Amino acid sequence: MSKRKIINDPVYDGFLSIDDPVILSVVEHPYFQRQRRIKQLGLTYLVYPGAMHTRFSHMLGALNLMGRALDTLRQKGVDITDDECRGAKLAILLHDIGHGPFSHTSERVLVDVPHEDITLMMMQRINAEMAGALDTAIAIFSNTYHKHFLHQLVSSQLDMDRLDYLGRDSFFTGVSEGIVGTDRIISMLNVHNDELVVDEKGIYSVEKFIISRRLMYWQVYMHKTVIAADNLLLNAISRARELDPTAFHLDTAAPDFIDRFAQLDDDDIMVAVKHWQHSDDPTLRTLCSNLVNRHLPAIRISNTPFEGIEDDYLHGTGELHNRSYDFNDQEIKVLYKDGRCVGISEASDQLDRHFLEKQVVKYYAYFPKEENSPSAQ
Repeated sequence: MSKRKIINDPVYDGFLSIDDPVILSVVEHPYFQRQRRIKQLGLTYLVYPGAMHTRFSHMLGALNLMGRALDTLRQKGVDITDDECRGAKLAILLHDIGHGPFSHTSERVLVDVPHEDITLMMMQRINAEMAGALDTAIAIFSNTYHKHFLHQLVSSQLDMDRLDYLGRDSFFTGVSEGIVGTDRIISMLNVHNDELVVDEKGIYSVEKFIISRRLMYWQVYMHKTVIAADNLLLNAISRARELDPTAFHLDTAAPDFIDRFAQLDDDDIMVAVKHWQHSDDPTLRTLCSNLVNRHLPAIRISNTPFEGIEDDYLHGTGELHNRSYDFNDQEIKVLYKDGRCVGISEASDQLDRHFLEKQVVKYYAYFPKEENSPSAQ
């Protein structure tokens, strides 16, 4: 009798079911269980208290959507084998496994390796342990599999990753702008010339998806207080490593790099931060005490760069980039009943190319709340 796992998921108001033994084995793997200890939105809970959900729940949610998308495509006559179904599910299940503590917040600070590269290393390690059971998944994830649309379900402008995190992050932050018609979009998915497309009746749902993503970036992902908190944590880690180069040191060339990386999660960072509150170094002590007690830096946002600010551990500047759509990536295509297939910028009445191409850039400066606000140019 096959083993079956039933998981409650409040986002989809029901149960997620996993009955594939290979997928269950991957979920039970220590690399995957680590995702329970990594927050999906990093320090965003300091602004939205409900944002305590984890990478673990997001990855299971994305798996659920992938299963539904594959069922939809198969019902429309798209040729997808059972092995390809398993491969696509494993690829989306593991797509974020290489994230470090607090997700994007610590990327490139703890190790100068993109999380996508670490994800691939972890997938390859699990694959070796499971006698090649992830071969198809790795090919789909790496975009080397001969059916390109399967990779698009994992990573594209309209993939199962984005569909899940928009709805999930909206649910747990309480920001309603992220609510999109997930069921509608999945029911409208199709394949044309080996490309993932959307049937023409799904145009309006895709429009809302793109606009919702732009709004969520300003209201959640790039909320100014979240940016201030992120910089506080990053500066604390950087200062600690300046004082002690062995702090969280991971040699990416070492044979045990992946295993050592897999031991790091949010808890390790916060235990260190609490310990560093008592450092002899006043800068590190201040940074860590401020983070633990949520005494965050003041932050100002401007349409023009700030002048005369010397970056140090307590002061800094940066840029925020918000582009909801990227023409350098593969454009979302709309399939009409007459067989025409055109980009969403041509098909939509609301989202012309000028709107989609526009990248909004804003500038920020952070500083101790006790100081006067800096001025922009």
